[in-house]
Amino acid sequence: MTMPYLEGKVGHRVVLIFAAAYVLSYAFRAINAVIAPALMEDLQLSNADLGLLTSAYFLGFASMQLPLGSWLDKYGARRTESALLLFAAVGAAIFAMSSTLTGLWIGRAMIGIGVSSCLMAPLKAYRVWYPAERQSQLGSWMLVFGTCGALTTTMPVAAIIPIISWRGVFWIMSGLILLATALLFFKLKPIETEINARQLASQRDNTTGDTASLTTGYSAIFASPYFRRMALLGAIHQGGFMAMQTLWAGPWMVRVLGLSLDQTSQVLFLFNFTLLLSYLVLSWWAPRYVSFNDKPGIPVLQAVSIGLAGAVIVQALMVFYVTSWSWILWVPFAILITVTTLAQMHVSLAFPPQQAGRANSAFNLTLFIGAFSIQWGIGLLIDLFMMQGWSQSDAMRLSWGLYVLLQLAVLIIFVKSRAESISS
Repeated sequence: MTMPYLEGKVGHRVVLIFAAAYVLSYAFRAINAVIAPALMEDLQLSNADLGLLTSAYFLGFASMQLPLGSWLDKYGARRTESALLLFAAVGAAIFAMSSTLTGLWIGRAMIGIGVSSCLMAPLKAYRVWYPAERQSQLGSWMLVFGTCGALTTTMPVAAIIPIISWRGVFWIMSGLILLATALLFFKLKPIETEINARQLASQRDNTTGDTASLTTGYSAIFASPYFRRMALLGAIHQGGFMAMQTLWAGPWMVRVLGLSLDQTSQVLFLFNFTLLLSYLVLSWWAPRYVSFNDKPGIPVLQAVSIGLAGAVIVQALMVFYVTSWSWILWVPFAILITVTTLAQMHVSLAFPPQQAGRANSAFNLTLFIGAFSIQWGIGLLIDLFMMQGWSQSDAMRLSWGLYVLLQLAVLIIFVKSRAESISS
């Protein structure tokens, strides 16, 4: 009998189609770190304004996660993602035309709504269309493509802004989103039809399936002590990383380290390129040496804990040692933070395939609530400390230092709760 999973060239084609949209999603997420100086100058924005504006993406994104999970489980990845991407195209156009903070905020929030499925949709499709042993590899590949999107917002965007302005960049991105939408909707349809037919035939041959999981909603997911532990860790560590990568990394280079805009774009390019290579290595290493079930290997949550502990140490060094060379600390930070991918894959595999859309979206909701809160919160703290007489550089260092302490506290809670659950 034909296996009910995608394989070979067709399987690779599906990954590339989903990746096209995710590249643009990640570019939208990260672009404000590069255009922030131009935005602040053009519209006279404060640090808090900039944090609020940039976090509108995360707020719009987070607001969609619970309905998104249900739509993915009910309507499938192709139809759900292609419909939502239309909102992103409209949002990018609004952002490009706006001259007020309100207009920009609405545009960016719509972008967040529109691209909210660009990772969850492929993860749902992969969970159903590919075998379990390929999940960590496929998830890492998506983040490789996402990091490619972040790379395009560093030196390339910095180089083109003086020519077409940040408004021109958003007009181009609006058009590219429409192209990705058409590719997703039309090219995936025959593949989706074939694999669904295969799996339906396979299910008919296996009458022992668990139908209860089809009707289980979000209540069982959020009630799970396991899910709550993972969600807290994800919100603070992975969500906070997204907040830094997509906004505060750029101002940190300029205001704390004293780099020029060109130097900043080069460092951010190196950081994102290192991140890309790290995801590639993870896609090879994790399936071989990390255990997601009871197979031999490093227990996945142990690998996550060790990697995040290293990331906290590196960030502490960033805060305390501000020198001409300390930008290099962003390289080990990029390597270590990739373990958050393993945590996300662990959550996906902890629930049955019929709940994959809801489980992934519930977890993603916590990530983006964390990203929104930390991104805006750091902006508020910077302005608060500057009002108390701190320099801009010291205010940023103190704000990030407080965030590092928060990461440390959450990691300790996570490790302690893991020990208690194992011993009980």
